Formats: sequence, structure tokens, C-alpha cells
Amino acid sequence: MNPICTIIAEAGVNHNGSVELAFRLVDVAAQAQADYVKFQTFQAEKLVTRQAPKANYQKLTSGASESQFDMLKRLELPPSAFRDIASYCDEKKVGFLSTPFDAESADFLASIGMRALKVSSGDLTDIPFLRQLGAMGLPVILSTGMATLGEVEDALETLEAAGTPLERVTVLHCTTEYPAPVEDVNLRAMLTLGTAFPRVRVGYSDHTEGIDIPIAAAALGARVLEKHVTLDRSMEGPDHRASIEPGELAQMIRGVRRVTSALGDGRKRPSASERPNRLVARKSIVASRAIAKGEPLSADNLAVRRPGTGISPAQWDRVLGTVAARDYAANEPI
Repeated sequence: MNPICTIIAEAGVNHNGSVELAFRLVDVAAQAQADYVKFQTFQAEKLVTRQAPKANYQKLTSGASESQFDMLKRLELPPSAFRDIASYCDEKKVGFLSTPFDAESADFLASIGMRALKVSSGDLTDIPFLRQLGAMGLPVILSTGMATLGEVEDALETLEAAGTPLERVTVLHCTTEYPAPVEDVNLRAMLTLGTAFPRVRVGYSDHTEGIDIPIAAAALGARVLEKHVTLDRSMEGPDHRASIEPGELAQMIRGVRRVTSALGDGRKRPSASERPNRLVARKSIVASRAIAKGEPLSADNLAVRRPGTGISPAQWDRVLGTVAARDYAANEPI
């Protein structure tokens, strides 16, 4: 993962069940220079009952008459598709990730070389599933939408007890609504997670409209950022409306890279670029008028003016009361 901030372009199910569209989403992620593009791997029969209702946002974006099962079945891709997508990601030099929603899918994704396991917010409390994932030996990215701090703690304890050290876990703050209202985002909770669980990496999974909130998360120190991407927000499907389009993804990534490069290491010292300006912008102690050799130096015959090539005015109190070692012309540095 990127040592400063890893960016995951979340394709999710925005391929609408089409491998061709999935390939195009890989192209978008690669062209925008995302670190990873992420999909979702599930079997509708193992994920949801046939009676399960849709979330309100899903009803708004994909119709209320269709069941959640039927919607997911329509968006499901076969294992062979993910083999092809992973290979295409290799070709395009962008990392492949997919969120598994059952143990069989997780094992399959590991078998085709996936380098980390993403746990959805909905599975944060699925203790049996977390135990299976924790025993697999891969880094884990854990989304925490809808969760209390105690639930996050329980999930982390489960992963660690199953064999995944917390140093290999990334916890993503998240608001699980599509799109998420800005006033519900609570980015400072990301800092709370970092304080509560100092052994994990902390990041942010964004569902707001636009690109400003994830850039702000990067400025707060997010180590991983995840953002939904679509080819076109007007497409039919549950997540398109809360996604950004290709140009916006590229703009967001440029913004994040710019912000994270500006964060630095926190030490307060002159930067390499500004060091030459110290001589120009800072000042020196100079003679405010002609001074004769042997004359006492005082506030009456001294001034502080640019450039900073002479004695620093930080030494003002030490210079006052000393005697001029030679004659000085007006404005000449002491």
C-alpha cells in the first residue's frame, strides 16, 4: 500500500452485472492513477434472504418493487469474471481488490492473488465471518459504517484472536448512507479511532457527493481512502448516484496527492525551498545614521532593516551598550 495514503476506487457493483463495464471501470481507475480498484464478490443466495427489503436509498435508485435478492442477483458476477478482472488489473498496473461477503468468496479471491481482504460495514458484527477472515493471514481493511466504538473493538478483538495482528488491519471510518449527508460524516471520528486503536492504520470510506470530503480526510491524515466511482451517475443501479465520474476521480486523486505531499513530517524547521529567502526577507542590525569609532551603540543610532546578511535583530539586546569597533555609514550593517 502507498506509505502516505492508499486510494481505492470503489467500482463495487457499478458494472451493473457486465464484465465489459467492469473492465471500463478498471480503465478509469488506472487512468486516474488510483492504487486499487475494488469490486464486490458475493453469491446472492448466501448473502440475503428472498424476503429482505431494500434500503431506502436502493428503493429510490433502483425501484421499490424489486426485492434486494433480485437486485443483487442481477448484479452478481461469476468467479470466472473476477479472474478476468484481476488479470486485466495486472495488465493495467492497478491493484485488484474485491469485498467478499462469504467465506467461499474470500477463499476464492485469495486463490487468485488478492493482496488484502476488505470487510464491508454490514459484516462488522458477523463474528463467524470475521474469524474466518482473520485466520487467512492477509491484511484486513475494515469499514465501520453504522458502528459504535464498542462494536469496532469487538471486531478487532475477533480478528486478532483469529490470527490477524492489529498492525495488519486498517480501520475505515464510514457513514453508510448513499449519498451520505455532509452533516452526518463526522470526520473527527477518524481521529477517535486512531486514538482508541493505536496499533491499526486509520482511513476513510466516503459516500458523500463530490470530492471535497475525502480530500479533507486526507488532510486529517487518512492512510486509506475509498470512493465510489461510476462511468455515469445517471446509470441505473443502487450506487451510481453516490459515486463520482471519471474526471472527478482523477481530480480527487490529484487533490489527495497534493494535500498528502503538503502534510510533511511535522517538524518545524526551514524548508529547502525557503532557506535562501532568509537572507532576503529577514533583517539585520544596521546603523541608522553615521556612527564614529568608539561611539556607544544604542537605539538612537541603530535600526533594523533588510537584508538579513548581518547581525540578526534577535541579538539586539546583546548589541545595545557595546562600542563601535570602527566607523559606520548610515544603513551599513553592524
